[in-house]
Amino acid sequence: MAYPLLLCGRKAGAALGGILASNVGAVCEASARLQQLRHASSHSENTNKFLREALDRLDYPEKLQNLLLTPRREMSVELVVQMDDGQIEVFNAYRVQHNNARGPYKGGLRYHPQVDLDDVRSLASLMTWKTAVMDIPYGGAKGGVTVDPRKLSERELEKMTRKLVVAIKEIIGTYEDIPAPDMNTDAKVMAWFFDEYSKYKGFSPGVVTGKPVYLHGSLGREAATGRGTTFAIRELLKALHMGKLAEQKYVIQGFGNVGAWAAQLLWEAGGKVVAVSDVAGAVQNENGLDIGELRRHVAGGRPLSEFPGGGAIRKEDILTHPCDVLIPAAIGGVIGAEQAAQLQCKVVVEAANGPTTPEGDAVLRERGITVLPDIYTNGGGVTVSFFEWVQNLQNFKWEEEDVNRKLDRKMTDAFAALWAVHREMAVPLRTAAFVVALQRVTRAEVHRGFD
Repeated sequence: MAYPLLLCGRKAGAALGGILASNVGAVCEASARLQQLRHASSHSENTNKFLREALDRLDYPEKLQNLLLTPRREMSVELVVQMDDGQIEVFNAYRVQHNNARGPYKGGLRYHPQVDLDDVRSLASLMTWKTAVMDIPYGGAKGGVTVDPRKLSERELEKMTRKLVVAIKEIIGTYEDIPAPDMNTDAKVMAWFFDEYSKYKGFSPGVVTGKPVYLHGSLGREAATGRGTTFAIRELLKALHMGKLAEQKYVIQGFGNVGAWAAQLLWEAGGKVVAVSDVAGAVQNENGLDIGELRRHVAGGRPLSEFPGGGAIRKEDILTHPCDVLIPAAIGGVIGAEQAAQLQCKVVVEAANGPTTPEGDAVLRERGITVLPDIYTNGGGVTVSFFEWVQNLQNFKWEEEDVNRKLDRKMTDAFAALWAVHREMAVPLRTAAFVVALQRVTRAEVHRGFD
C-alpha cells in the first residue's frame, strides 16, 4: 500500500498503524488533475530554448553546450511527516544542483503544490545564469517541496522542514550548496534549516541565507529582490530614454514579498502603481494606489480586492491592464502567446522566475515590447544573499545603508554589461543577459579544466 502513496506523494493514510486504500485513488487522481493545470510546455525546456538562442550567437560546440545545459546532480526524496491529527503525510522534495564552476551552488527553496522536478530543474539552471549575470561567485541550484503550506500548521511546517534538512544534509553546506528563501518560505523557515543542520554539522550560519536579522541574517535582505527590481527599472528607463521612475504607471502581478516591496519602493519614488493582484484577487486605481495603506490592509488579514482605496477587478485581467511598466512578480509561465498579444504596456520587467514562455517572448518582440529578463531583474535577492554569506564568514554585520549601496552598484554594473551586449550584438535583452552569463560560466569551466 505504501508504494503507490509514495509515488503520488500525497496522503499516506489515517494513522501510523494503518493506511486506507480508499485514499490512494482519490489522492493520486487529485495529483493528476494538478499536473493538468500546469502549462503544456516544460519549464526546463523553456529555459533551454532561451539559452540555445544565446549559444547560437556564441557558436559554441555541441559538447560544450551539453556541458552547460546539463545539471550536475538531481536529488528526489520523500518526507514522511506525522501531522498534528496523527495522520501520516508523504511530501515529495527535490534539490537540483546545476553548475558550480564559479562557486558553491546557490538557490532558493520553495514550498508550493505545483513544484515538480522539471520546475526545480529549470529554476536551478536560471540560478546559474543569474549569479553569473550579477557577477557574484556562486553557481546555481534550486529546491522545492510539493506542498500547500497554507494547509499545514506551523508545527507541521517546521517538522517537514527539519525532515528535509536531514534528507539533503550531505549535499549542502557553507562551501557546497547554500539554500535561501523562495516562494512560501521565509526567514523563519531558514532559521529552522540553520538550526537542524547545525545539530549534525556544528554551528553553521552560512549554510543558508535569508535568516532573521537577529539570527545571523543581513539587514536589507527582506526587501532586496524588490529593491533590486526597482534599481533595474530605473536603469532600463534611463537606457530607453523613458524618463524617471516617478513618471511611469505600473501594474504588478503578485503582492508577495517581491511584488509588495517593488510596489512600495516605486510608490515612494513617486511612481503610480495603478493595479496589483495576488492569488485571490486584484485591485486598481488609475490615480495610483496608496501602497502603504494597501500593505497595512493586507497585513491585517483582509482580502486585497476589498481595499477601500481602489476598485476590485478580476485577477485574470491584471496582465492586460494598461500601464507603462508591467511587472509579473508571481509564478512562471503566465505570459504565453495569447497573453502577450493582449498586453497594454511599453516594457515587461520580469520580477518572477520564468514568467514569459518562448512563444510569448516571440510575440512581445514582434510587438516591440521590451522585456527585462528575470535572470537580471530579480538578481537583487541572490546578491544580498551573497552579502549575508560574506557577513557570516566574516562574523561581522554590515549597516543597511552599506548593503543597499552595494546592491545598487551591482544592479547598475550588471545592467551596463548586458546593455552593452544588447547594443553590440543587436540582440534582445534576454539573449544579451544569457550571452553575458554563458561567457562568464564558460570562462570558469575552461580555466578550471575538465579532468
